[in-house]
Amino acid sequence: MIDSIFILLADDDEDDCLLFKEALAELPLNTHLDTVKDGEYLMQKLTSQTNNQHVLFLDLNMPRKNGLECILEIKQNEKLKNLPIVILSTSFESEIVENLFQHGSNYYIKKPNEFNLLKRMIYKAILLIQDNKNEPTKRENFVINLNLDEAKT
Repeated sequence: MIDSIFILLADDDEDDCLLFKEALAELPLNTHLDTVKDGEYLMQKLTSQTNNQHVLFLDLNMPRKNGLECILEIKQNEKLKNLPIVILSTSFESEIVENLFQHGSNYYIKKPNEFNLLKRMIYKAILLIQDNKNEPTKRENFVINLNLDEAKT
């Protein structure tokens, strides 16, 4: 198990960043969160320093460079290509979801409108990444949903 989980959140919405940070703080995990507001800055941050991130939570709709463009760059970079990527998006178009899976994203979360659901989905994504470190994500596990028992707790 990792002592501290280094998480990078790329999202241009300040409210969403704050909710993510609050959700993360309530989880029984030792985490370190860093945030970036656009795709250009994300790529600069990932390529200009030692990458100590354990997981990237990535919004699709960002200024200057969108999430898919960032994924394509990350997966082409030898140093970054194994960085786990969890998509966080308000939209859920099956064609886009399939495209993200095909281009190497690890998981997809449709941003819920309830804080506790967001918290549980983030937690589930982190645990899945830790448990399946060196295994490719199966298509049927790509979209993170909570079953009824998980949604109630």
